[in-house]
Amino acid sequence: MHAGHEEESVAAARLRAEQAHSRARDAVARAHRTLSDNLIATTTAGVVQGFRKNISELDAEAAELDAEHSPAMVIGPGAGSPATTVRCWRGIPYGADTGGEYRFKPPRPAPRWDGIRDCGNFGAIAPQTTYSWTDKIIGSEDCLNLDIVRPDTEEQLPVVVYLHGGSFIVGASHLGMLQGHHLASAMNVVYVSINFRLGVLGYLDLRSIPGDAAANPAVMDQLLALEWVRDNIAAFGGNPDNVTLMGESAGGAAVLTMMAVPRAHGLFHRAIAQSPPIGMIHSKTQSQFWARELVNRMALPRMTDIGTLRQAHFSEVVRAGQSMMWRSKELLHLNSCFAPTVDGQLIPQHPLDAFEQGKQAQVPLLIGTNSDEASFSRFLYIREAARSRAAVRLLSSFDNKSAEDVVAAYNGATSRHNFAQLVTDALFWAPTVRVASSHSRTQPTWMYRFDYSTNVLRKLGLGAMHSMELSNIFGDPDASRMSILTRWGDTTAMDGLTKQMQAQWASFIHDGEVLGDWPRYSADADRLTKVFDHPSRIEKDPRARKREAWESYAMDEWGKGRPELLEKLGFLAALPDTR
Repeated sequence: MHAGHEEESVAAARLRAEQAHSRARDAVARAHRTLSDNLIATTTAGVVQGFRKNISELDAEAAELDAEHSPAMVIGPGAGSPATTVRCWRGIPYGADTGGEYRFKPPRPAPRWDGIRDCGNFGAIAPQTTYSWTDKIIGSEDCLNLDIVRPDTEEQLPVVVYLHGGSFIVGASHLGMLQGHHLASAMNVVYVSINFRLGVLGYLDLRSIPGDAAANPAVMDQLLALEWVRDNIAAFGGNPDNVTLMGESAGGAAVLTMMAVPRAHGLFHRAIAQSPPIGMIHSKTQSQFWARELVNRMALPRMTDIGTLRQAHFSEVVRAGQSMMWRSKELLHLNSCFAPTVDGQLIPQHPLDAFEQGKQAQVPLLIGTNSDEASFSRFLYIREAARSRAAVRLLSSFDNKSAEDVVAAYNGATSRHNFAQLVTDALFWAPTVRVASSHSRTQPTWMYRFDYSTNVLRKLGLGAMHSMELSNIFGDPDASRMSILTRWGDTTAMDGLTKQMQAQWASFIHDGEVLGDWPRYSADADRLTKVFDHPSRIEKDPRARKREAWESYAMDEWGKGRPELLEKLGFLAALPDTR
């Protein structure tokens, strides 16, 4: 009897202990659910879970990631990052794998998954080179994913969808400051940064090669991502009725291109285009030129079909694209390898023409360039005569009739300064002025020029170079690869300009209006432009004489000024077709 009572007491004690442990586990689970409920979101493909972390910790992680991607270029994180917490979701799929039989085809929505998907790590980036001595190709064709960052609050916030730059051939949603922790916190927004196909796999129209290739895979990726945001962003506390599409450089051109895509209209409600080389959009001539060049670089028969290109490993295709970009010398004719293509369908006409005809998305636009975007080009030629000849050659591919008149407005482009200014204006300023002029006739438009430069950069003759404004907009100057030059000495002016520009961008994103003394741009009035500098100011019709010189220059059809190339490609009979 005594033994039985003892066994019963041991069993009862064990049961009580197990019940206590179970209650404790349940309590921990309930506490965990309470803490993570606002990190769990249900999307159209499945449930995702993010994380919250202090921005200073995220800065250190970002520096390590950049060092892994491009070790020779990274400066490292700076001190003094704010002790602010944000919520993050990384690597959320918005599209399916684009490899194998789906290479060069339109994207497909992401396949569904079961359970809760851990979104604590960044997704794969698009295949691209590292620009290192190893000629290494990184990334994956299963790259259609996006990252989300927002303040650690319960507010429903405006949404920023960011398209990264990188000459349409490199870049990722999460490199350096583009992770957006500082921007999301300072501007109080939900920040979405997306990965999409690049280079040969995303920005080369291969329809002239037998097969079933799509003309604009990357643009289709971006469109699919915008549709994903429309359908899912409310689950992350974002307002799907207040979406700003934003990008810089190639990303800025992608923004303006999307404004000329009828299928995208209604998916975003404001647009920000920083330094957009929108004149680089591919013509029909370029598409066939580069498709043929790709086949040559891969040492394939002339009648190669798309199936053969799908069978090759993506690294071979990407490496061939890199080779033709740098060895063809076509950049001397403003003929870039990669860009969206006017295909007559998704992109019915050149974006410049769409803006001119009022067929673009009718949304408020903030747009501008930097004063010294291409200052590096001052070092390209030693002799004055060589610079002048190069300037005419550069412009003649688009319009050989007006090229010399434009060059004359830059005093023949013989000096290093004038040549660099001409290149800057051809690539960035002149087409941007044309877009702003057209858009201002139907929608609120604000134009800026970024002039701020440190003493070091001015002494080097570099000035306000391409992408320099990103440090101010993203509020993370220490993440810039140029921070050793921009953060040298007293940073008071730089920090003040950051606060000023972030306030302007935030106002536009939240309300579709800017602050203070920044008037709307108008081609029919004074063309008032905000110049961000120390101090900032408003200028009336900046550099009017040069602007007027560009007005008669045709910049929407590359190849018209190269009849020998058109004849070689068999396009002379097709010249009236301005696709």
